[in-house]
Amino acid sequence: MKKTTFALYFGNRGFFPEQLIAAARAELSARIGALGYETRMMAADATRFGAIETPQEGRLFARFLAENKSAVDGVIICLPNFGDERGAVEAVRDAGVPVMVMAYPDSLDKMDFQSRRDAFCGKLSVMDMLRQYRIPYTAFESHVVHPSSDEFAREIHIFAGVCRVVNGMRRMTVGAVGARVSAFKTVRWDEVTLQKYGITTESIDLSEVFQRMRSVDTASEAYRTRFTRVSGYADLSAVPAAKVEQFTRLSVALDDIIAEYSLDSVALRCWLEMQKEIGIAPCMIIGEMNDRGIPTACETDVGNAVAMRSLTLASGLPSTCLDWNNNYGDEKNKCILFHCGPVPASLMTGIGVVVDHPMFAKSLGAGNGFGPNTGRIKPMPMTFASTKTEDGVLSYYLGEGRFTDDPIAKEFFGCGGVAEINGLPRALFHIGKEGYRHHVSVTPSHSAEAVREAFSTYLNYTRTDLCRS
Repeated sequence: MKKTTFALYFGNRGFFPEQLIAAARAELSARIGALGYETRMMAADATRFGAIETPQEGRLFARFLAENKSAVDGVIICLPNFGDERGAVEAVRDAGVPVMVMAYPDSLDKMDFQSRRDAFCGKLSVMDMLRQYRIPYTAFESHVVHPSSDEFAREIHIFAGVCRVVNGMRRMTVGAVGARVSAFKTVRWDEVTLQKYGITTESIDLSEVFQRMRSVDTASEAYRTRFTRVSGYADLSAVPAAKVEQFTRLSVALDDIIAEYSLDSVALRCWLEMQKEIGIAPCMIIGEMNDRGIPTACETDVGNAVAMRSLTLASGLPSTCLDWNNNYGDEKNKCILFHCGPVPASLMTGIGVVVDHPMFAKSLGAGNGFGPNTGRIKPMPMTFASTKTEDGVLSYYLGEGRFTDDPIAKEFFGCGGVAEINGLPRALFHIGKEGYRHHVSVTPSHSAEAVREAFSTYLNYTRTDLCRS
C-alpha cells in the first residue's frame, strides 16, 4: 500500500497565543513522518501565522485541498490554541476524505495569558460546529493529546486505517465470479443495495474463466512467472503435474479478469463446476490471491468479500474467509474456525500441504478436487467481521479476539485454528438471530476500531451489536 498522506490544518483564534502555532507545525509534521506517514501543509506565509481562523482563510485551505485531491487521504484539524470553528467548517465541508480533530493539552506550569492554550475548550466548539453542518469527523476519547505521546501514535495509526477503508470502499467493485451455489442460499445478496453504498457488483460467468484458462499461453513470461509462484506456494508433492498446470492457468485467468473489470475483491464459485470441468479446487489459489492483497471469498460470498476488503485495508495485512465451524469441547469462548484450504500461507503455522478434497472425492471420485491447502492457522491477534444486505440496508458486525495455540486433532481436514473470543456464545446467538452468513472474515491484527469508525461515521453501514443484552 502507498503511504497514507494527511493534510494538516492548524487552527487559531486571535485572543490566544499565536506563537504556539509555529511550534505545532514543526512538531506535528515531524511526528507524523516518524510514524511512517506523509503530510501536506499550506505554506506558512499563506495565512496569518500559518494557521486558519476566518472563513476566508478556511476557503483558502479548501482550495489547497482541492489542488491536492489526488494525494491527500485524510485531514487532521490540529488546535494548538482554542481555534476558530468557522474557519474549520469552511476548510473541510467539501474535503471528501475523513477528518480527524485533535487538540494540544495545556501544561500546569504554563497557564499565564501568554502560554495558556484553551484548546481543551476549543475542540468542543469545533466538534459542535462540524456536527451542526453534518460534516462527518473522527475524534478520540483522549480529549487533548500531545503529538509526542504514545496515545497520539495509537490514534494516528487508527485514523490511517480509517482513511484507507473509507477511500478504498466509498467506490469499490466486487466480482461475483460464478453464480451463487444453489445449495447456499445463505450467501444471497442484493446488488442494488450494495450500489446504494457505492459498491458495484460485476457478475462474471464461470464459462469465461474456463475459456480464459484454455487460452493461456504456457510459453509466456506471465505463465512461467506464475507457475514458479504457484509451485513454491505450498507443498505440492502429492499433486499431479497436470493439476499444477491447471492451478497456474486458473491464477493467470483470474488475474486477467481482475484487471479487465477493475475488481477490488472477488467472490468465487468454487464447486462443483471446477471439479467437474477442470478437475481442481481453487482453494490454494484463493489463499495466494489473499496473500497478494486481493481479498477473495469462497462460495460466491459477496458479503464477506466486502468485509474482507475492509479488513485488508484497515490492517494492511491479508484477510481470509472462514466457517464458524466447531465448538472447542466445553470452552464457551473458544471455537474452531475453518475452511477447506483458502487460508493465506502467511497466516499458517508452516507450509501447507495441498491434497485431494475428500468431499469431492466422495461425490465425484478421487483426483477431481486437488486444491485445498491444509494446515493450521497460527496463534495471532485477529479482527473478525461480516456484512449482509437486507431490506435495502447494508449491515455489519465486528469484533476482536485471537487464534490460540490450542491443539486440533491431526485428523481434522482443511485449515483450521482455535479462536478465542470473549462473549462468544452471545455473539454467535446474535449472528444467527440477525441472519448473518455462516462465514466470517478475519485478518491478523486488532483493527476493529478503524473499521467501525469507517463503516459507521463515513460509509453509513448499520452496525449489529453482538454484545447487547
